[in-house]
Amino acid sequence: GIFWLGVLTVFISVLSDFLVDAIQGAAESMGLPILFISGILVPIVGNAAEHAAAITFAYKNKMAIALGSSVGSAVQISVFVIPLCVVIGWFLDKPMTMNFHSYETTTLLLTSISVAILLMDGKSNWLKGAILILEYVMIAAGFWAHANPYSMD
Repeated sequence: GIFWLGVLTVFISVLSDFLVDAIQGAAESMGLPILFISGILVPIVGNAAEHAAAITFAYKNKMAIALGSSVGSAVQISVFVIPLCVVIGWFLDKPMTMNFHSYETTTLLLTSISVAILLMDGKSNWLKGAILILEYVMIAAGFWAHANPYSMD
């Protein structure tokens, strides 16, 4: 099992390199902003299995597992993976910082606050779900309309 996990990790790493190399060209050929592709489309496709599992758990009224899966993944990325990438970039002498543009930082802050407020009472209903979906649509529209950074290097 460990062997196959290692093989699949290397395979996914190679595919990720292809994806990163293709984003700039895809954005130019399709006329889509880079931030929209990298901030909206890639996460939807990349986390499809996680989204499906969360929906299945929520449908079976296992909200603790659904929320743990969804929110836990976001926390893992923001607290562990991004700083780890910065440290790895430092070792590889690649210029990587956690200096995000103000739009992405503001979006992350407001999203975190709104999710915390909506989940504070531990209950869910259709209105809270509709609010979160509408928030996601507004963020996607903002990423669509937001100007690309000057340099993606």
